[in-house]
Amino acid sequence: MTGVRLSDFWERMDGVLGPAYAQSWAKDTVLAELGSRSVVQALADGEPTVDVWRAVVVHLRLPATHR
Repeated sequence: MTGVRLSDFWERMDGVLGPAYAQSWAKDTVLAELGSRSVVQALADGEPTVDVWRAVVVHLRLPATHR
């Protein structure tokens, strides 16, 4: 995977955590994999969406099919 569009990123988040929880989790959960930032903070800081998604996959211990 070379990149993830932001809209695709949020679709993936909704698919994993559910649309009602994904935004809240992304705002409130700090990930060591993102340098102790939340998903929302990392995206706002300009972190590539593919890197943020990979951090989510690692943090949530999602199966390899999500990578």
